[in-house]
Amino acid sequence: MTKKYFGTDGIRGRVGVYPITPDFMLKLGWAAGMAFRSMGACRVLVGKDTRISGYMFESALEAGLSAAGADVLLLGPMPTPAIAYLTRTFHAEAGIVISASHNPHDDNGIKFFSGEGTKLPDEVELMIEELLDAPMTVVESSKLGKVSRINDASGRYIEFCKSSVPSSTSFAGLKIVLDCAHGATYKVAPSVFRELGADVTVLSAQPNGLNINDNCGSTHMSQLQAAVLAEHADLGIAFDGDGDRVLMVDHTGAIVDGDELLFIISRDLHERDRLQGGVVGTLMSNLGLELALADLGIPFVRANVGDRYVIAELIERKWQVGGENSGHIVCFRHATTGDAIIAALQVLMALKTRNESLAQSRQALRKCPQVLVNVRFSGGKNPVEHPAVKEACERVTAAMAGRGRVLLRKSGTEPLVRVMVEGDDEAVVRGYADELAKLVAEVSA
Repeated sequence: MTKKYFGTDGIRGRVGVYPITPDFMLKLGWAAGMAFRSMGACRVLVGKDTRISGYMFESALEAGLSAAGADVLLLGPMPTPAIAYLTRTFHAEAGIVISASHNPHDDNGIKFFSGEGTKLPDEVELMIEELLDAPMTVVESSKLGKVSRINDASGRYIEFCKSSVPSSTSFAGLKIVLDCAHGATYKVAPSVFRELGADVTVLSAQPNGLNINDNCGSTHMSQLQAAVLAEHADLGIAFDGDGDRVLMVDHTGAIVDGDELLFIISRDLHERDRLQGGVVGTLMSNLGLELALADLGIPFVRANVGDRYVIAELIERKWQVGGENSGHIVCFRHATTGDAIIAALQVLMALKTRNESLAQSRQALRKCPQVLVNVRFSGGKNPVEHPAVKEACERVTAAMAGRGRVLLRKSGTEPLVRVMVEGDDEAVVRGYADELAKLVAEVSA
C-alpha cells in the first residue's frame, strides 16, 4: 500500500475501492496491526501532516492497531520522511503517515513504511488488503496494544537533517526565506536552517487544519518569489504539505525546479567523486537535464512518473540520487525516501562548495522548451496505441534527430491523453505538439 488519497471514490487498493469513513480507518489500523503482528512483536509509529482530518484518522488508526495487539507510538505532525527515519531509529515494525502531500486540506491519505523506512514488501501489502475483507476481531484485553507519544520526535529529526552535512558546516551570512506550506515542516525546517547559521524568514508556518497548501508552498510559488525580492534574500525554499518535495527561488525571483536542483546536487557529488553510478529521472524530466548530465559523463535513466518508480530504479541499479521535476528528490546517501529538507541542504552545500549563487549554479543546465497538451477522448480504446499515432510519434522523433523527444501518456485518473514534446526550438516543439494533439483527437472521435 503506497500512498493513496482519499477522494470522492475512496481509497483504491489492489483488491477494490474502499469507502472514506472513520470505520474504514479503524479497520485499516486493525488489518495493518494483524499483518505486522504475524511477524512477531509489533510497534508501529504513526505520524501525520497538519490537515484537520488527521486528528480523526489518527484516533481511528490508533484504536484499530491497539485492537490487533500492536503498540502505537504517536509522533504528531511530522514530515513524511521523518516518519521513515524514526521508524528505523525506534526499530519499529512499520511506520504510518496520514497525509495527502500537496493536495488541499479536504483530501487525506495513508502511506506505510517498512521497519527499514522503505516500501512495504508486496506480500505484506496484500495481507493487509485481504484482512480488510475479514471479520474484525479484538485480541484479549491483556494483549491489547499500548499507546504512547514520542515527545522529542522533532528534535531527533532536526539533528538527523543536520547530520546530512558535515558537522563543521555553517551557513552564516546566507539569507533565506522558507515557505512551509502550513504543513508538516512548519516546526522543524526553520530550526534546521537557523541552527546551521542561516538568517531565516519563515512564511506559511501557522497551520490551522484548513490552510495546508492553500496558495502557498511548492505548488504556489508566487508568495515566496515576492518575499525573496522584498527581503533581498539569497534564495527561497518551498516545501509541500508533507515535506517530501522542495522547489527553490533564486535571488532574482526565478523558480528553480526539481530537475535543476537534481542537477546541482548530482554535479556536486560527481565533482567530489561521491556520486555512485548515475542519476534517475522520470519520463517528464526535461531533456536539458539529460543533456547536461551527459556533458559531465554522468549516466541518466528515466523511470515512470512517481516517486516509487524512481526509488525502485535506484534500488535496482544501486544508484543513490534521483528525482522528479516536481521537486521530489531522493538522496540515498542520507535517507530512504524523498526528503525535502535534506535535498535543500545538499543544494546549499553544493552552492557553498562552488562559492556560487543559486542563479549562477543553475546556468549549466539549459532547459529545453517543453510543451504539454491534454487531449480528452471517449470510448474504451487507448488513442496512444493507434497505428497512425504511433507512426506520427516515430516520424516526429526522427525529425528532431536526437535533440528532442515525444511522450504520449494516457492519464490514469481521467479520460485524457497527455501529449508532450520537447526540443531545442520552442516554435518547432509547439508545432509538433499541436500536430500530434490534433491527430490524437481525430482518432479518438
